[in-house]
Amino acid sequence: MQRTSNESDRQGPNYPGVLWALYRNSLIRDMSYRANFLIECLSSLSWVLMNWGLYLLIFEFTREIGRGSGWGRYQFFVFLATTIIINSLVQAFFMPNAEAFSELIRTGNLDFALLKPIDTQFLVSLNRVEWASLANFWFGLVLLFYSVGRLAVEPGTKWVWNAHMLWLYPLFVLSGVTILYSLMISLAATSIWLGRNQTLYDFWFYITNFSRYPWDIYEGRLGTPLRWFFTFIVPVLLVVNVPARLLALPFRTDQGPVWFYPACSLIAAVLSLLASRWIFGRALVSYRSASS
Repeated sequence: MQRTSNESDRQGPNYPGVLWALYRNSLIRDMSYRANFLIECLSSLSWVLMNWGLYLLIFEFTREIGRGSGWGRYQFFVFLATTIIINSLVQAFFMPNAEAFSELIRTGNLDFALLKPIDTQFLVSLNRVEWASLANFWFGLVLLFYSVGRLAVEPGTKWVWNAHMLWLYPLFVLSGVTILYSLMISLAATSIWLGRNQTLYDFWFYITNFSRYPWDIYEGRLGTPLRWFFTFIVPVLLVVNVPARLLALPFRTDQGPVWFYPACSLIAAVLSLLASRWIFGRALVSYRSASS
């Protein structure tokens, strides 16, 4: 017996089913142009390989980044792998949708998203997937396992295996992805007030550029205020540093209890997501449809 429309309305939208359909359609669209898909994968991987090659060159002339920081070759490669993994997930699942949001407003197609019986932020944020960006994700995983394996056998390292790492590392990677997504969708939502937001990519790069390096380098008169601001106000320094330190280096006790920064990461992820929901909702209230 088929369900009636009233029964379907009472049950609400099937979010996993909608998500599966969106991801499947994105994959079908990418596979329809396989040569282009392969070129995008190779282009994305080439940038990551050049970035990795730069740090390989740097470590030919130094043992660690930052005097006394502990970020040696393989510790930093764990950090770099974590950066690649998190950024590839954000670029694959959220960046194309944030970029397209201003176009939805300009063309009036946001009206169709608002009329659908599903959460608008969910639909706008996850409408499309750039599967080619996940090529970097797999490279990041390979680099991560390789670096952790070398740390396990490298003499003189402070690396200690802990079974909790198996679930804590993915948890804090997800926390970092949540923080970056929240910042991205908040920036995208400003398109409703500003019109065609051409500065999204530029501002995104400027802010997230701070998360690409260990927070140990932010010292001194200028560095310490920057570390404080980008840890507790705009928490991008927590995105990579927390999961990377979990695998590569013990947390420094002179900066607080061992649990302090992991707890800050989880709290920042929740607060950032709530803030992005509020900003996105306020922006939709200000939206004037194409038909109005």
